[in-house]
Amino acid sequence: MPKEFEGSSNMVTESAALPTFSEESHSSRLARKTKEAPLFPIGIAGLTLACLYGIYKYKHRGNMSTSVFLMQLRVGAQGTVVACLTAGIGYSLLKQYVFKSDDDTIKKD
Repeated sequence: MPKEFEGSSNMVTESAALPTFSEESHSSRLARKTKEAPLFPIGIAGLTLACLYGIYKYKHRGNMSTSVFLMQLRVGAQGTVVACLTAGIGYSLLKQYVFKSDDDTIKKD
C-alpha cells in the first residue's frame, strides 16, 4: 500500500465514532445549537433589527442620494461586525481563562 494511503483506514473508523444527530427534531436541534453558541440567536436578532432599521432610514433619508446613504450604511454595518466579533472573542477569552470551572482543571491533569 502506498505511503499516503496507510492511515486512511483510521480515518474511516474515527469518523464512525462521531455522534450523529439525525434522530433529533428541529426544535431540539435549535435548543442544542443555542446552548453550544449562546450569542448566535442574539446575532440573528441583531441582524434582523439592523436590516429593519436600515429599511426605515432609507425610506426617510430626505434628499440624500442613494449611493451616499448605502455607503454610510455599509460603514455602520462593518463597524457593528467588528464590535460583535470583538465582544465574542472577549467573551470566549473570559470564559476560557478568567471564569474557569473546576471540571476544566481536573480534565487537564
